[in-house]
Amino acid sequence: MKLTLIQPNIGRLEHSLFVDEARMEPLPLAVLAALTPPDVEVVMYDDRIEAIPFDEPTDLVALTVQIFTARRAYEISAEFRQRGVPVIIGGIHPTLAPQEVTAQADAVYIGDAELLWAQVIADARRHQLKPMYQASGGVPHPRILPRRDIFKGKGYLPVTLMQFGRGCHFDCTFCAVSAYFNKTQFRRQVSEVIREIESQERALLFFVDDNLLSHPDGAKQLFRELRPLNIRWVSQASLDMTRDPELMRLMADSGCLGHVIGFESINPASLRAMKKRPNLNSVNPTGLYQQELKVLRDNGLQTWAAFTIGHDSDTRESIQRTLEFAQASKFAFAAFNVLMPYPGTPWYRQLQAEERLLYDGQWWLHPTYRFNYAAFRPAHMSADELTEAGFHCRTTFNSIGSMMKRAFSWTNLHSLYRLGLYLTYAPLFRQETLKKHGMKFGLH
Repeated sequence: MKLTLIQPNIGRLEHSLFVDEARMEPLPLAVLAALTPPDVEVVMYDDRIEAIPFDEPTDLVALTVQIFTARRAYEISAEFRQRGVPVIIGGIHPTLAPQEVTAQADAVYIGDAELLWAQVIADARRHQLKPMYQASGGVPHPRILPRRDIFKGKGYLPVTLMQFGRGCHFDCTFCAVSAYFNKTQFRRQVSEVIREIESQERALLFFVDDNLLSHPDGAKQLFRELRPLNIRWVSQASLDMTRDPELMRLMADSGCLGHVIGFESINPASLRAMKKRPNLNSVNPTGLYQQELKVLRDNGLQTWAAFTIGHDSDTRESIQRTLEFAQASKFAFAAFNVLMPYPGTPWYRQLQAEERLLYDGQWWLHPTYRFNYAAFRPAHMSADELTEAGFHCRTTFNSIGSMMKRAFSWTNLHSLYRLGLYLTYAPLFRQETLKKHGMKFGLH
């Protein structure tokens, strides 16, 4: 039996697929390959960088799909199914919108692959795939090392993706992760994470956990075991970490360079509405995140600040103030994301009930929707004005002058290694951010 794994692209620029110069290894496909019995031949193609050989013989095609890649994934699925090849689609989007996906594949996989993937392969061998496999969330690949050999020669960034846990215990109303895992986190044994790190060659790692610090005691145990390994790493974390001095010390000592952190807003009303609990006490009349930023800087951590714009308390003026706050804070990187109504989230249901959704409520499939555009009617501006505000924030923060000013922040100058990382990835992030704006989903 032969299994073909595919990472779908997002969409196209002009008349050709977008080529992602900042591409990272698709870790979920390495996990699927490792879960597959050794007598099954496994090949992997990445639609972001290479042509998919649709006519190459195979017995089963598997795609892992996020909402932004859904339209392109359905195009790929149709090509294989026209050739009589069965297709199974899994990932976060099918789990949140299963009925949509059932028409696009021979089988839909809901939940985490570790629980039922062996059954999928067994059914495929007998040519008896079920229309739907219903699993739940669980611990990431217990006792399994991802098969990173499938990434060889594909030109990914020199960063190894790793995972300690899945999920987050917060319940932010706009977050697809909270909807997927229902405010739960599943963690691996620390010893298994250490074994995986030692099995690969790189010293720069990215823990792709939704919130690495969702369970502080578990994170501390991990950091203690990381210290002797002499690695450097980044991850995603919530701002409440700064209130635990022991956690911060262990984190810095273990080789942490910094985190993607969801600041989301500098408006208390917006934070309350989105239920961003770890940030609520950080925005007050005495300052905006000042104590938290000091702790991050004191520990030498570079910060990728993530903001969402378009909340019902937002205005064009408040969005401009958010940009000014990010510039004054000299974050190493910052993302200004137009708030997206992800299916299955409380935010989506609210907009649907208020009849404020655009693009027939399925912006991710609509032929005229473009990447980074607003997909709903905001409360205090038009959708076009929100889109323009987001683009203004991204272009201004990633201008050459802004990048040069941020280069001389304390966290970038904390070490030559950190400065080198910033000078390498800031221009790349700028290029990819601006190139993606206005991209259409899918190829056709």
